[in-house]
Amino acid sequence: VVGLLALCVFGYTAYMQRQQVRAAVWPILQFDSSNEPDIHFTLANKGVGPAIIKNVVVRVDDQPVKTWYEVLDKILGPGKHQGSESNMNGHVLSAGESMTVFTPHTEANDPVTIDKSNPLWMQLNKERGRVTVEICYASTLGEYWILRAGGLAPSVTISTRRCSKPSAINFEQ
Repeated sequence: VVGLLALCVFGYTAYMQRQQVRAAVWPILQFDSSNEPDIHFTLANKGVGPAIIKNVVVRVDDQPVKTWYEVLDKILGPGKHQGSESNMNGHVLSAGESMTVFTPHTEANDPVTIDKSNPLWMQLNKERGRVTVEICYASTLGEYWILRAGGLAPSVTISTRRCSKPSAINFEQ
């Protein structure tokens, strides 16, 4: 009886230690767009452990796009669009790290800063809500989550068994 009780205590202790380790490496991704000081899209890890990004799908009006320039084509119309971008696919975001993933630029190749008299700023500010993301990421323990964010709806993060394999709709940057 004592041996069985000791085994149960050992099992419970191991379970609790695993839960503490999980909590110590839990990443929480947040995707957002902003208009100050310029129009930009950011990805941040608000959790306590690194987030290993496995795959990304970016959509405009629920239609997948491959690049940020395709995003701009859909929200501004066809043309030669400029911007600065950072690669999300395969990136590891440390706890507390934030990165600007895309900043649209003017024809002069400057960020589109807040200026309500500028039609480009007005259109980008209005239309950035049409952009949504689905990002599958993992912790260092091999646990997986999917972040669905952007647009006008609140962000949702769900646990998943694994990330899907890259497909034709995956974002290329």
